[in-house]
Amino acid sequence: MVQTNSFGANRFKLGHFGLADKAAEINEAAARASREALRGAADKFVIASAGPTGKMLIAEDVTESELYDGFAEQATALERGGADAICIETMTDVEEAVAAIKAARENTSLEIIATFTFDRSLKGTYRTMMGISPERAAAAALEAGADITGANCGNGMEQMLDIVYEMKTTFPDAFLLVQANAGSPVNVNGRDVFPETPDVMASHVHKLLDAGAGIVGGCCGTTPAHIAAIRAAVDSYIGTRQKYLKGGHSREG
Repeated sequence: MVQTNSFGANRFKLGHFGLADKAAEINEAAARASREALRGAADKFVIASAGPTGKMLIAEDVTESELYDGFAEQATALERGGADAICIETMTDVEEAVAAIKAARENTSLEIIATFTFDRSLKGTYRTMMGISPERAAAAALEAGADITGANCGNGMEQMLDIVYEMKTTFPDAFLLVQANAGSPVNVNGRDVFPETPDVMASHVHKLLDAGAGIVGGCCGTTPAHIAAIRAAVDSYIGTRQKYLKGGHSREG
């Protein structure tokens, strides 16, 4: 699965550069570029990326209707460009996420993924910047019509475990996606560096899959080498599971 380079390509973010009226054109081109990169492979998919608008409903920066229209414009253009699904990602505000999910659900035939970004509190629990728990975020996304939910950014693979456990325990039938950072950034000589190597990220994949993740990928700091290592870990997990089942054993869940 290849994501489009359209994370901030909504009319609100593009407006900062005088490009709001180019939103549809930019998103369609982004999806088409990813589709062309797959070179006609039938077993690979274009996942359209749609991030937050930067506008806050609680601060009355924007209305719910304006959010809906903006996400509908983006989603329909991404579908025209050849996207198979849309990943509404890095969300912290449930209301904005719900507006985006509904806009995609009601105006396209795309599969819908909605992921949230969580920070760990001093009490050890995870919350979005708006104070939303993984359980509440997943509930809102699924109720609004998301096919897949989960978490991205903000945390490394190991920290994602608790988030996946909470979502899967509450919603055992939910299909979950995780896109972790390559660890927490460290400032080195004025530059943010993500410290986790491909091997370190991959070392947590089996635990994430056991916890209930169905799709695992990378966010900030990840490179092609990280993705390759994650892919190898997933293949290893699948191979081990198949051997286990062929041996006459069974597993619940």
